[in-house]
Amino acid sequence: MKNLTLLLFIIGFTATTFAQDAQREKLHYKNITQKECVKKKGYRLLLKQVISDSRCPENVTCIWAGEVSIVVSVYKDKKFEADETLTLSPKNRSEINAWFSKYTGREVASVALLPYPKEGVVVDPKTYSLRIGYIK
Repeated sequence: MKNLTLLLFIIGFTATTFAQDAQREKLHYKNITQKECVKKKGYRLLLKQVISDSRCPENVTCIWAGEVSIVVSVYKDKKFEADETLTLSPKNRSEINAWFSKYTGREVASVALLPYPKEGVVVDPKTYSLRIGYIK
């Protein structure tokens, strides 16, 4: 009985692990910088500014994960339409993905601001970019 339970556990664990890897393999990424837009017929998105970044730095233990506030400029047919202030946090991940999906015309699975903070390192604001993960 113990062997059967162990075997079922191993099969379930293996199936779950491979299913997650298969999902990751289907993602394709595009970076949005402060100079380069995500191009799609009609809409274009541009990272305008990082307002605040309170994410927990790598290799540091924090009470909460933190969040980052950004301004994204929306252009339609090369005309400025609006500046959107967005807050990226673990709490509103699906809402942010839906917002980017609306303007990119693709199903967005992840949005991340790069570079991720490191303890004791000051990030040059010009190096920030958004990494958008699309489901193919």
